[in-house]
This record gives sequence, C-alpha cells and structure tokens, in this order.
Amino acid sequence: MVLWLIGVVAGLVLLAGGAGGWLYQRLDGNISASDIDDMLGGDRPVSLSPGAKNILMVGSDSRAGVNAKYGKDLTTMQSDTLMVLHVSADRKWGAVVSLPRDSWVEVPACDRSDGTRSAPRHSKINSAFAIGGDVGGAAACTIKTVEHNTGLRIDHFITLDFQGFEGMVNALGGIGVCPQQAIHDVKAHLDLDAGCQIVKDEKALGYVRTRYSVGDGSDIGCIGRQQELMQALTAKAQQRLTSPGDVYGFLDSATKSVTTDKALAGIQPLYGLASKLRRIPRERLTFVTVPNYPREVDVPADKANITWQYPQTHALFGARARDEEFTKAQLASGPTVAAGSVQVLVLNGTGRPGVAAAVARQLDTAGYSVTGTGNAPQSAQQTTVTHPPTGLDLHANALASRLKTATSPRTDPAAAPRVITLTGGDDYTGLFG
Repeated sequence: MVLWLIGVVAGLVLLAGGAGGWLYQRLDGNISASDIDDMLGGDRPVSLSPGAKNILMVGSDSRAGVNAKYGKDLTTMQSDTLMVLHVSADRKWGAVVSLPRDSWVEVPACDRSDGTRSAPRHSKINSAFAIGGDVGGAAACTIKTVEHNTGLRIDHFITLDFQGFEGMVNALGGIGVCPQQAIHDVKAHLDLDAGCQIVKDEKALGYVRTRYSVGDGSDIGCIGRQQELMQALTAKAQQRLTSPGDVYGFLDSATKSVTTDKALAGIQPLYGLASKLRRIPRERLTFVTVPNYPREVDVPADKANITWQYPQTHALFGARARDEEFTKAQLASGPTVAAGSVQVLVLNGTGRPGVAAAVARQLDTAGYSVTGTGNAPQSAQQTTVTHPPTGLDLHANALASRLKTATSPRTDPAAAPRVITLTGGDDYTGLFG
C-alpha cells in the first residue's frame, strides 16, 4: 500500500492540464475525510522539525462489503499494512518505515466512535486499528499507538482498503512480479507459479497479503513483497499514465478507497503531497523495516509476535524526529541486544512509595530480567542508568534508549557485577513499547 501517491501524481498532472472540472469534482467527492484532532488529545510528541512531515499510511484489512471474501471470520478492522512516510523539510529526501503488524507494543487508551474509551494494553500494533469503531477512530487510535511507541509526531494519515488497491493494479493492466517459488495460499486466495509474470485482480491483492505459504511465514517477508509491488506499481503508473483517458480508472479506484485527515482530503492537497514525493530522487527515497527480533527470545511462550530492537529503533525514530537521514547500513549496525538478556536492579529515587515496583512491572512486561527493587540512597530528580565499568555497555545503552526520559548510561565502579541499575527519578515517564 502507500507509495501509490507517487504514481497518481502523473495522473493528477494530466488532469490538471486537460480534463474538465467535472472530473475534479467527482474525484474530490470520492475521498473520505475524518476530523480526528479531538480524539488524539493533547499529550502528544512535540514536532522537532515542523517543516518535515510524517504521514501514517494504513492498508485497511476491513472485512466490510466486498472485502468480506478475504476473511468473514474477522468482525473488526485490522491494519494489514502500516507504514510511516517521512518527507524532509527541504523536500530532497524521503523515507518509508514499515511497522510489522505483529509488533508487540503498548496500545494506549483510545476514544471509540460510540463515546466509550478503551483501556491501555499490550497487544499487536495492528489491533489499534480495530479499537476506534469507524475509520476515523481507528486511524486516531493507530496514530496514538505509533506516537506512544516511537516518540514521533504524526502530521497526517491516509488509509487505503483492499478494493482500491486491486482497482489501481487493474487500471494499469497488471503488475510484474518474480516469485522465486510457487505460492499456494488458501487464506490469501492465491495460486501462483514461480517465475516472472503479470498479476492483477485477486492475484495482485493475494500477492501482497500472502504470508504463511512463503518463506518463514513471517510478517517481515510479507512487508518485503508489499514494498516490491508498490515500487513496481509506482514505476508502471509513471510509464502508463499518458492521457486523461488512461488515468481516470486508476484515480477513480484510488480515490474511492481513500480516507484521510481533513487537512489532506481532496485532490489539491494529495496532488501537493504527491508532487513533493515525485521530485525526490529515487535513490534518496528509502524503504526500511523497524529493527526487530522474535519475542519468543524474551517470552518463550510467544511464538507469534516480534519485539522492536534497541538501541537501533531509538536511533531510527530519533533521526526521523530530527529530520535526519538514516541509512540501512546504520540501521543494521551493532549486535542484537534482547531485552531478556538485560538484568536490571530498579531503585526508587523519588521518595514516593511504590515507584520502584511500578517501574519493575513495566520492565518485566517488556521482557527485561528484573533482579530486585529498592530505594535509592538519596533522592533523584533525574532518572539514571548505571552499570559496571566493563562488559555491559551495549546492554546499558539498549535499556537507556528505550526510556522515554532521555538519559545517557554511565559507569559506576561500585555497581554490582553483571547488573544494570535503573534509578527512577522525578522525571521518569516510562518506556517506549
């Protein structure tokens, strides 16, 4: 899903040059808009680079209407594809970060469309889309969840459902794919031979949805196929959309299946965004997946979900917040430090009873090994992470990068061996995820 924006810009340019105003009105009327500002609340990350834009892009797994054939047993919407598009303030580069739907994160309390409010919980990240009740509420809860777990301010959202994706591919006469092995996936309604071929209709949709019958059956492999097909869709749209007649079916399918926030709704705002994307050189538009490892490493009973990897995840989203490029090579640098390998002693530096126990519960839920709790020898306004002089630098940095309270680890010659000490101060605000 997502980078259809780069493809549709070609059609929008042509319509601007030669089509009648009634086409604008019809396509404008296709786009749904949701006013979600009140549902997001005031406790949001601060934008560190107001000129840059972060756009949450969601492929909706709704089973309503014609989409029911893809899973009638699901009674709620899910975010089948979840990505954050970053457009730099100077408009010279952009980046797409895929957030695997099996990411195990904290979903904060969210307002539902029926006036009720959900309780915070830990779950798959795509479950947030099911909470809101309607598309607007679903988008608001997903934005809150992404902001809560990344510290990144989301400026806009775009959702696209299954039917729209299929229509766009068909309007282009299909898209070329080259699977290395035959795919037979009952859940995705897909039977595909190995080798390069053109896919359209349900085969195109099945290709981006197939998961369990390919490779290791993980969501990570599914993300790779989605990115592959989106890049192919973008390239073919730019090649094929050469007249108003060619582009109308493509744009009609795209806009009918789109819901955005109010500021982005309409042909002109989407055209403006797509134009910015189109000017970005291909080599400076990057696609990455948030660093992760199987949650089973920390919680042996959980074989279905993944955990985001720190400090790499912190570095990735920190760079995005500061509007800095972050390469795939940088993302891959450094060993994986599983939360379960980090032993933590938690001390209460606030003087308020129960703080150490509450922090310990958060760490335990996140998979860390808590060795004990206690009171700090003196009060502390600032949260600190300390560790022995040798052997635990990587582990301490991984823990510190997961704290929402910014802190740099420091060595303590008197620290207990093999244990990192987290002292919660008055500024402690919890963990990412």
